[in-house]
Amino acid sequence: MNNEKEFKPFVPADKVMPELTVTSIILGVLLAVLFGGANAYLGLRVGMTVSASIPAAVISMGIIRVILRKDSILENNMVQTIGSAGESLAAGAIFTMPALFMWAAEAGEAAPSLLEIGMIALCGGVLGVLFMVPLRTALIVKEHGTLPYPEGTACAEVLLAGESGGSKATTVFAGLGIAAIYKFIADGLKIFPSEVDFEFKGYKGSGVGMDVLPALAGVGYICGPKISSYMLAGGTIAWFVIMPLIAMFGGDAVLYPASAPVSELGTWGIWGSFIRYIGAGAVLAGGIISLIKSLPLIVRTFRDAMKGYNIKDGGTLRTQKDIPMNIVILLIGILAIVMWLIPVIPVTLLGAIIIIIFGFFFATVSSRMVGLVGSSNNPVSGMAIATLLIATIILKATGNIGMPGMVAAITIGSIICIIAAISGDTSQDLKTGYILGATPMKQQIGEIIGAVVSALAIGGVLYLLNAAWGYGSAELPAPQATLMKMVVEGIMGSNLPWTLVFCGVGIAIVVEILGIPVLPFAVGLYLPIHLSTPIMVGGLIRLYVEKKKYGSENDRRQTVENGILYTSGLIAGEGLVGILLAVFAVVGFNVDISNMISLGNIGGLIAFALLMVTVFYFMKIKNKNK
Repeated sequence: MNNEKEFKPFVPADKVMPELTVTSIILGVLLAVLFGGANAYLGLRVGMTVSASIPAAVISMGIIRVILRKDSILENNMVQTIGSAGESLAAGAIFTMPALFMWAAEAGEAAPSLLEIGMIALCGGVLGVLFMVPLRTALIVKEHGTLPYPEGTACAEVLLAGESGGSKATTVFAGLGIAAIYKFIADGLKIFPSEVDFEFKGYKGSGVGMDVLPALAGVGYICGPKISSYMLAGGTIAWFVIMPLIAMFGGDAVLYPASAPVSELGTWGIWGSFIRYIGAGAVLAGGIISLIKSLPLIVRTFRDAMKGYNIKDGGTLRTQKDIPMNIVILLIGILAIVMWLIPVIPVTLLGAIIIIIFGFFFATVSSRMVGLVGSSNNPVSGMAIATLLIATIILKATGNIGMPGMVAAITIGSIICIIAAISGDTSQDLKTGYILGATPMKQQIGEIIGAVVSALAIGGVLYLLNAAWGYGSAELPAPQATLMKMVVEGIMGSNLPWTLVFCGVGIAIVVEILGIPVLPFAVGLYLPIHLSTPIMVGGLIRLYVEKKKYGSENDRRQTVENGILYTSGLIAGEGLVGILLAVFAVVGFNVDISNMISLGNIGGLIAFALLMVTVFYFMKIKNKNK
C-alpha cells in the first residue's frame, strides 16, 4: 500500500463528493447504450473497435457542468465509467456472437433469442468487472508508476482540464454531427458511393479502393501512423502480391474452396475464396505469438492477482474500498451455476469451469495489456481465438460434437471475449478514478450497472443489424466473428483449407521475425484493402500533426488531443447513423436518391478529401480559441 500512501489524488480521501447519483447513472446508461451501438456497428464493419472513455468523459462534462451547472468531477467520472462499459461489452460481443446468427441462417432456423444473447453478454460483462476487483490493488495501485493505462490517464487529464470549463465537448459534438450528415448523404441518400473501387486490367487479380467513410479515418488517426501502416502493408501483400499470383497460376482451374474457375472470380471472388483463409491463419498465428511472448508477464500478473484475494475490503480509507471479496466470490459462484443450469445458455458444467478459469486468466492478461498499450490495441481477438481453440478441442474430445458442440464453443468464447474486453475497460476507468480520488467500490458498482444495461441492449442491436443486412454481407462482413466461426467449424469438421491457413501462419511467422507487430499486419491481410486505405489516411494526418513544428510542446499536445476528440466524434457519428439506417432498412423506409443525383467514384474521393479538411480545421480553430 506504499504507493497509495505516497500518491495524492485530486480529491482527498477524507473529502466526500457526489459520485453514484441518479444523474450520473441516467447519463451513464444513455451513453453506454449509444456508444455500445456505435461500436458494435464499427466492429462488425471493419473488425476494429476503439475506446469510448474519453468521448464519454467530454460529453459528460458538457452536460453536467455546462447544461446542469453542477460542479462534481467524481460525478463526471462515474458517467464515463458507466458509459464506457457499453463500448467494451459491445466489442467483446460482436467478435463472436454473430457466428450464432450465421449458423442459424445457414440451417434455416430461428436466430438465437434476445434472452440468450442478453444472458451470455450479462454473464461475461459482470464476470469481467468482478475479476478486476482483486486485480485493482495489484495493478492499479502497486504499479501506478509502471503501468500508464494511457486512456485512463488521458481521461483523468480531460476531466481535470474540465474543471476550468467544458468547451472540449463542442469538438466531439462537431465531429459527431458532421460525420452523421456525411454518412447519411453517402449511405442513406447515396449521392456518392461510400466504397470507391478500381481494378487493374493489366495486372489481373489486383485492385485498390477506399471506403470513404469518417469512422475509418478516425480509427487511423487514433491508432496512429504505425498501426495504420502495418494494416496497409498486410492489405498490400494480399491485393498486389498474393491475389495476382493466384490469378496468374490459377487460370481456368477450379481450386478448392472456390466453386468456379479462378479466371471468372474477379478480385472480390479471389479475396473471398482464398485470401480470407490466408488472413485467418495469419491472425490466428499472430494471436498465439502475442500470447506466447506475454507468458512471463501473464504468470507474474496471475500470481500477484491471487495475492489480492487476501484483501477483505481494500483498506479503511474511502479511496481504498473495493467490493468485499466474500461478495465477489459469492457472485462469481452464482454466475457459474447460472451458466451451467439455465437452459437458455448452452454451456455445460465443464464449459462453466472453463469460463471461470480462462476468464480470470485472460482478465489478468487484458488488464496488463491495456495498461501498456491502451484499450484500443487490446488483443481481445487473439485471446478469443486461443480460447476457442482450447474449448473446441476439449469439447470435441469429451463427445460434444456437431452443431451443439460448435454453439457451446462459440458461447464459451463469447463470454471470455466479453470478460477480456470489459476487464480492460474497467482497468482504465479504475486508473482514472485512482488519479482523481474516486471510490473504487462505487466505480465497480457503476461498471456492473453499465454492463447489465448494455447486455440487455446489445441483443437488440445485433438483431437489428442482422435483420437489416445479415452478417457476412458486404455491408456487415463481421470479419472477426466470421473468423471465429471458421476456426470452430474447421476443428469440429476437419474441413478447413489448411494449406491456405498454414500459408497465413507462415507469413505471420516471417513478419514476426522481421520485427513487425503481427496482429495489425494480419488484420490488414485479412480485411479488404478498401478498409486499410482510409485508415492509413487518418494515420498520415496524425503523423503530419505530430511532426509539424509548433510554438511550444503544449501547442503540439493540444492539437493532437483536439484531433483525437474530433475523430472520436467522427466514429460515434457514423456508428449512430449506421444504426439509424439499419432501422430504415428493417421498416422498409428508403431515402436513396442516387437515381436523381450521383457523383460517382470521383465525387466520393472529393467528399472524403473535404471531410479530412475539417479535421485540420477543428484542430486549428480550437487552438486559436485557446
